Amino acid sequence: MDNQQTLYYEFLPTGEEKMKVDPAKTALLIVDMQKQFISRDGLDAQVAREKGIFDKWEYFYNRIENVVIPNNEKLLTYFRDSQMEVTFGRIACHHKNGRDRSPVQRRPGWNNILLPIGDPGAEMVDELKPLDDEIVVNKTTDSVLSGTNYEFLLRNMGIETVVCTGVVTDQCVASTVRSLADAGFEVILVEDACAAATQQLHDAEIMIMNQIYCQVMSTEETIQLISEGIEQQVVVQN
Repeated sequence: MDNQQTLYYEFLPTGEEKMKVDPAKTALLIVDMQKQFISRDGLDAQVAREKGIFDKWEYFYNRIENVVIPNNEKLLTYFRDSQMEVTFGRIACHHKNGRDRSPVQRRPGWNNILLPIGDPGAEMVDELKPLDDEIVVNKTTDSVLSGTNYEFLLRNMGIETVVCTGVVTDQCVASTVRSLADAGFEVILVEDACAAATQQLHDAEIMIMNQIYCQVMSTEETIQLISEGIEQQVVVQN
């Protein structure tokens, strides 16, 4: 994907070898694609209507429905059909009053998120419902790594590359991508499987993270890259 670079990367060396992935060491991570946040009848949408600002969120819900969910479905199907690791991170606190949440998840305003485990709004949308054998970690932080044992699970499974999708690009997704990169994982951020409140916020965060924290790719580019890895393994085995 031809993404604009920040000033830091205008002079990247040319002719570098294309990124390669080992499918057996690659996991899909879907972040916060939960009913409360991305459903038009979810609590966030209801609050926006009550405050008379739902029109400002039309872009977000349109992108979710027309771009983000369909592309996450493609990735889910591809990973499952290829028998690759599928994981989910979601915002869900243990105490019903939310006292176990990190400060970032209880600040006044949009980020004041109270979603106890078991709340219907905490569930992934039906199109992206986890299978019984797929890992779902509950977090009370923005980063999927910071407040969970997710990193240890990846290490235990021998995962080296994480394909990251979800919402919102400039908050929980970005925090997760940075944490993964700092922990030593290779990260692919699937641009058209993510969304922020506005296109401007999405584009800015994508540009900031590209190259240093992750490789930004489209859904089709991601599938193509992994397919090449699968084909290479078949050649080696034969």
